[in-house]
Amino acid sequence: MKSLTGKYFIVGVRYEKTLEDGTNAKTTEQYVVDALSWSECEAKTTEEMAVYTNGDMEIVTMKKAGFSELFLSEVDSEDKYYDCSINMITIDEKSGKERKTKVRYLVQGDTIEKARKNVDEIMGKTMIDYNITSLKETSIMDVFLHMGKPKE
Repeated sequence: MKSLTGKYFIVGVRYEKTLEDGTNAKTTEQYVVDALSWSECEAKTTEEMAVYTNGDMEIVTMKKAGFSELFLSEVDSEDKYYDCSINMITIDEKSGKERKTKVRYLVQGDTIEKARKNVDEIMGKTMIDYNITSLKETSIMDVFLHMGKPKE
């Protein structure tokens, strides 16, 4: 497992895909793109998707992601992505009261249980108390990282 921080966009791409039975069908899929700007995001998506498309490709949606950190697995079979919300628990030094700060991550795993273990693996290395408040599977197909950041 590794943790990567950056500026991420979620991009919806509509293209013609060859199905397992050999027929072609239009499909829309979501991808996460690590980019510094909207134009870089569009260029990176077009470049990465050129390999998968055999016809026209259209970017139909593009929005800033609600997370700024990814927990990526180095295991090939862990190919699903989960949206994870965590409450980080700290103690206010002045009042002595517990404060909770909500943070979202995109976590890779093959099952929801494995994604939870992956979160615990990364967060266990920190000194922060936390609890997972939400963990749900997304429809994200892949992550396109910025040049210089290894995917594995």
